[in-house]
Amino acid sequence: MRKVVLGTAVAFAAAGCAVAALIVRHRMRNSVRLARARAIMKEIEEKCETPIAKLQLVADDMTAEMHAGLADEGGSKLKMLITYVNNLPTGYEKGLFYALDLGGTNFRVIRVQLGGKEQGVVKQEAEEVSIPPHLMVGSSQELFDFIAMGLAKFIASESEEFKLPEGRQRELGFTFSFPVRQISLASGTLIKWTKGFSIEETVGEDIVAELTRAIERQGLDLHVTALVNDTVGTLAGGRYYDKDVQAAVILGTGTNAAYVERADAIPKWHGLLPKSGEMVINMEWGNFESSHLPLTEYDLSLDAASLNPGEQIFEKLISGMYLGEILRRVLLKLAEEASLFGDIVPPKLSIPFILRTPHMSSMHHDTSSDLKAVENKLKDILEITNTSFETRKMVVELCEIIMKRGARLSAAGMVGILKKQGRDSGEKQRTVIALDGGLFEHYTLFRECLQGSLAEILGTEVASSVIITHTNDGSGIGAALIAASNSQYSEVETS
Repeated sequence: MRKVVLGTAVAFAAAGCAVAALIVRHRMRNSVRLARARAIMKEIEEKCETPIAKLQLVADDMTAEMHAGLADEGGSKLKMLITYVNNLPTGYEKGLFYALDLGGTNFRVIRVQLGGKEQGVVKQEAEEVSIPPHLMVGSSQELFDFIAMGLAKFIASESEEFKLPEGRQRELGFTFSFPVRQISLASGTLIKWTKGFSIEETVGEDIVAELTRAIERQGLDLHVTALVNDTVGTLAGGRYYDKDVQAAVILGTGTNAAYVERADAIPKWHGLLPKSGEMVINMEWGNFESSHLPLTEYDLSLDAASLNPGEQIFEKLISGMYLGEILRRVLLKLAEEASLFGDIVPPKLSIPFILRTPHMSSMHHDTSSDLKAVENKLKDILEITNTSFETRKMVVELCEIIMKRGARLSAAGMVGILKKQGRDSGEKQRTVIALDGGLFEHYTLFRECLQGSLAEILGTEVASSVIITHTNDGSGIGAALIAASNSQYSEVETS
């Protein structure tokens, strides 16, 4: 009997030792995994660092590239496009104006009644129309006839609250968010279609002329006054409410900037100098490059796999289209090389762009004690379950690293614009930058980091005179405001 008891005890002891060994081995494996994950994290953190000295060099490079782009067509990665917008809104505009916003699979039509300085925007209305897929690859006439029909229907619904003075044409600002070679304020030839459109016969044609012919076929008495893009519209929308708005930046799915330049500081401009002495420049700053941009292996692989390798490098570092994808690529490496999510790499983690920037923002803003939102996002989007608190904490740290680099580089780009305008010195001159886009509007930590970084680069004294303001709907009301400030009846409208 004693032998049986002794044998049982020995067996239990052996089993206990085996379990203990397994636990020790498991802990050691976890420790090794964690150490490897931490090493990868440290490496990306170091490569994404943006100390003030580096940001100032990026800002200097932005200014230099702006000079080069203004001097000569093709002189810089920055296109520095002349927009022919030299009369920005003042707030004195009066009358009824329309806008058409064509930038994707839908188009919007907007009308706005302006009441001058005392009344401002009296009333506005908008309507969105889906474009049937077959028209996106059909003929030019079919597409623009469909758009003109939508315009006609919208104008027909105009109530008595909207008043068009006797004997005047309705005027329209046209936001066209495709690559265009602008010829004048109200004309520009299409360089290429994007976003699923493919109508070859329209390429090289004047987009405003195409729209005007379709408007005439509908029997509408409507004049296209201005062809603009959404960034220029954001600048106009900001200037309408504040005369000190000098630049606009879009930080959304994509990114761009526009600013007010002295007309005599544009060497490639060969026309007469406008009476205002100013010209709005569309920078197309997403294509900015600098040897001082902190690029990582994840950025290089993202660029190589993109539809436009070697292009839009700045955009790929700072815009909403790409921040979530950079995060996914880092998490995939952590899964493959540090087994961050277990022995098997989660299959969904290999799908490009499955992790969007709004998902990243949601995890980054998780302030719960157990990081429940992070756990839920990993589970719902990537089907990653049973994550440890340590793992979830690392995901949040990665969000911070990627967001911080993007926000600080955005701030450096803005400082580059201020330098070009001579508004980065100690002189007290109030300068307002109008910002729009979902990334800026909804990613609170990004917005706060950008604002703090701008103050850090400029210094307290200069930063106190630089104000960031959120300006909504540049592609809509902004276009209508440019039509108003450049109206064929401008002398009457702004009196």
